[in-house]
Amino acid sequence: MNVSFRKLIIAGLVAATCVFAAGCGSNSGSGDQAKKEVKMGVTAGPHAEVMDEVAKECAKQGITLKVVEFNDFVQPDTALAEGDLDMNSMQHQPYLDNIIKKQGLKLTPIGKTIILPMAIYSHKFKSIDEITPGSKVTLPNDPTNGGRALLLLQQAGLIKLKNGNDVNASVPDVVENPKNLQFVELDAAQISRSLDDADLACVNTNYAIPAGLNPQKDSLLVEDKDSPYANVMVVRTEDKDNATYKKVLEIYQSAATKKFIEEHFQGTILPAF
Repeated sequence: MNVSFRKLIIAGLVAATCVFAAGCGSNSGSGDQAKKEVKMGVTAGPHAEVMDEVAKECAKQGITLKVVEFNDFVQPDTALAEGDLDMNSMQHQPYLDNIIKKQGLKLTPIGKTIILPMAIYSHKFKSIDEITPGSKVTLPNDPTNGGRALLLLQQAGLIKLKNGNDVNASVPDVVENPKNLQFVELDAAQISRSLDDADLACVNTNYAIPAGLNPQKDSLLVEDKDSPYANVMVVRTEDKDNATYKKVLEIYQSAATKKFIEEHFQGTILPAF
């Protein structure tokens, strides 16, 4: 074999190797291969605790799920819409609907997660019947959770709303208030800390539990498991068919995660799937 022929063979082998390597690289970066590292936004508390458990199973299945905690409801949707997050899991459907309507964010729910029932708490009263005229009530100042609190107060027989079961109800929609309750609207994260200054407080469970409040044991009234306020996992609309994101949802909605929720929260948080 002469030198020129040997060089030709070597060149051919190198070219073939390069083609093969390029082909492999192309496949790994193709649209068929979904992203394997995912940033998930959650609020501190139950959403974060469940997602940390989900992240463990994701890791076993080749997905790195980075859980990013927030202390309010607003930032996770903004961060998702702007691309700083890939997904979030921290809000119920009515809240998401309101955010999309008001801000025009292109976000889409891909599945249900948990229900965190809202409850009415008091350090002053032990039952709804004990509530005295003029009592001060703190409730969330965001439109959806504010309406949710008013619906709960209506369920308790304390007020009556103009449009019955309208989830968009606000304080001006209160048409009957026989006990002349005084409404104080605060950021949802602050309400659990208002109990020493208010007579009643309508608290979301994700803020109640870190404050040492058990909605099933410590409240005067709590939403039941049939509440329409099921939480959802959310992505940008353009990513609603992303295979990896769907896999994260599948892992969340697994029997193992459901068992963790039931055992870890002892009924204070309910699976919605």
